[in-house]
Amino acid sequence: MGIADHWILTSAVNVVENEKTVSNDTIRIFMGLTDVNTDMTPGVYAASVHIHPEYNNPTSVDYSNDIALIKLHEPITFDSFVVQICLPPEDATYHTGTMGLVEEGVGLGGMGGGAPFTRTPATLALRDVALTSEESLETLTPFVPPSTPDPDLILFEAKVSSPAIPSADVLLHADCNEQEVMCEISRYSPRGSQESSDPAYFMVSLSVEEVEFSTVLILQTTMVERDQSTLIQNKLSLPLSQSGTLLTEVIFLVFSHIKSVSAPLRGDVLLNCGFKQQETSLSQEVGIEWRLQHRGKGRKVFEMKTRLDEAEGNTVVHEERRGSSMDPAQVLAEGNISLTLNNLKVIDEGTYICTVSLGPFHAQQVIQLHIVQSPHVSLSEEKLVLKSAQTLTCHCSKYYPLDAQVEWLYLSPADTEPTVFPNQGSLSSHRQHGDGTYSQSSHLTVAPTVSPGTKITCRVSHIALDTPFSVSVMVESPEPDQVNNLTLYQHNTRTIQLVPA
Repeated sequence: MGIADHWILTSAVNVVENEKTVSNDTIRIFMGLTDVNTDMTPGVYAASVHIHPEYNNPTSVDYSNDIALIKLHEPITFDSFVVQICLPPEDATYHTGTMGLVEEGVGLGGMGGGAPFTRTPATLALRDVALTSEESLETLTPFVPPSTPDPDLILFEAKVSSPAIPSADVLLHADCNEQEVMCEISRYSPRGSQESSDPAYFMVSLSVEEVEFSTVLILQTTMVERDQSTLIQNKLSLPLSQSGTLLTEVIFLVFSHIKSVSAPLRGDVLLNCGFKQQETSLSQEVGIEWRLQHRGKGRKVFEMKTRLDEAEGNTVVHEERRGSSMDPAQVLAEGNISLTLNNLKVIDEGTYICTVSLGPFHAQQVIQLHIVQSPHVSLSEEKLVLKSAQTLTCHCSKYYPLDAQVEWLYLSPADTEPTVFPNQGSLSSHRQHGDGTYSQSSHLTVAPTVSPGTKITCRVSHIALDTPFSVSVMVESPEPDQVNNLTLYQHNTRTIQLVPA
């Protein structure tokens, strides 16, 4: 991620090998939509690498402080595809629950010339929102613009009837449901357009807290008849309507009905994503790309290029990950670009980025995929006979992700509820298998003073389990010694031989 024209922010794991920082000459930085396998440009070389001083991850398990800075020999050229990450000033306070316009500021590309981005409060009003048959306009609060238009205020009025925002009712009821709406608006430049061109474009990112709703809108300004009384918005230098709003319409959107999904190891999953465009088609050609980003590393998973006019022979598919698929018919009919992944592995876990390119426009959604596998739990003993102290082992095997909690309990014959052992024994180190799953054992020393009839339980909690899983063993009384007294009798027989005279 570029944070200035000479600085890249990345994960420390990207620049550490065998617990040592890689040499500067082995690092090349490519910015924007780039295929490093075909791009013949040399990239930008690193001048120095600075890793967080407390990063320490020799076993690839602890990703605390996994952050690093790379200083570049040459500056980055920023454009509509390569933009800086907005970093707040050192003394900034971030206020949640507010809507804002993000824009490039003075000093873009420099470390000392002012903030690279500014955040300005803004209001987004959605007009002509599609309602379900159960909805009533009387239950909704209409947007009322200021009685006196103010050119200092940023008020976006967006027509959203075509294309309609999927599941827009979530936005309508967010306030009543006490759900926080996240909204960020930024200036957008389609490929090949000039920054000062008319109409102007904006990108809007919308999501709702604790709800599976996320969409990115591309807004286009609509025509406003200008005369001497027309107000110009002071910051954006764009004409305002008579009510003081910036008139726009949605021309393209990319959405997802899920933000995060969990799926079992060796199972299948559907990653939901879709797009819509205005009735007047922006382009007949559409490019779809799914990428996976995890722990600082990324790779292409699936790519499709097709035409929306249903022309035969124009669909090109690159299945980079075996077992990934998309239904071309659904793409053409509904803009459904959901991706199916079969036979999931641990390496499939991470952040999936669904990107749609439609003519000069592109937008994306981000979905988190978590791989889970419940542990197999077993005890080392089927029954426990205590003549002396004995070690009981609880084996938890082939689970994912790493964190599993093991707890020992006992229930004596006189009790009705189990009690946690005061001494929880010892844990073995984690063992990672070839498929990425883990195993671990817990060892409990059981004293011979434990009463017969006591039930000892190993209870395991893991994210893949809806409820903790338990296995138990009973303490049994030792059998009395069996003494076999054998009396051995020895019969001595004398043989007398009679010899005739």
